[in-house]
Amino acid sequence: MKLVSWNVNGIRACVTKGFVESFREIDADVFCIQESKLQEGQIELELPGYYQYWNYAVKKGYSGTAVFTKEEPLSVSYGMGIEEHDQEGRVITLEFSDFYLVNVYTPNSQEGLARLDYRMKWEADFLSHLKKLTEHKPVAVCGDMNVAHKEIDLKNPKNNRRNPGFTDEERECMTKLLSQGFIDTFRYFYPDREGIYSWWSYRFQSRAKNTGWRIDYFLASQGLEGRLKDADILTDVMGSDHCPVVLELV
Repeated sequence: MKLVSWNVNGIRACVTKGFVESFREIDADVFCIQESKLQEGQIELELPGYYQYWNYAVKKGYSGTAVFTKEEPLSVSYGMGIEEHDQEGRVITLEFSDFYLVNVYTPNSQEGLARLDYRMKWEADFLSHLKKLTEHKPVAVCGDMNVAHKEIDLKNPKNNRRNPGFTDEERECMTKLLSQGFIDTFRYFYPDREGIYSWWSYRFQSRAKNTGWRIDYFLASQGLEGRLKDADILTDVMGSDHCPVVLELV
């Protein structure tokens, strides 16, 4: 089973840059996107053979997630059931017969860490959401989680201390999540691989220079460990400032 996640940074813009062609070539069983940046009715995405599930932000042109899946899920829920968090279209949870899949677009702490306090509240509530799910079935989590966990996960760690996505607080939240029985699947297979990133700033020719960050993840609860086959980051796929990440299950 091939699972894919991609922050498309605006699906309408990404479609003009080859999204559908990349989608077909990747041929995922489940394809999750983040930062769709649209409202219902603003795009007709023809993806034959896939069920589509969209979660839109209340604010126009902002945030948003979607999941495209060949297999119809048993159930789909949107958000975490917490009004404070559920205005921005950041979470979709799909239930399949043997696991849950959670697609997430974690809030950015923003310039000057203006939203760091909110981010900490979000992190605690999102962890609770995941733990409740694991009481019933194993869980796979994917998406732009807006944190480079370790120094190996970004090009210039020393220069980025206290920048959004690499604060001690955000990194500790990821450490805590992993300590609760979740596996960072890319590091599970490639613990020491350097220079592989999933996001590059549009500034300073960052992608050409590979000055990037690994902030897009597939996490898996321990109940899925025996099914982990491979993980990948498709750095050659263009169309966004992020690239797709992949998890394969047996």
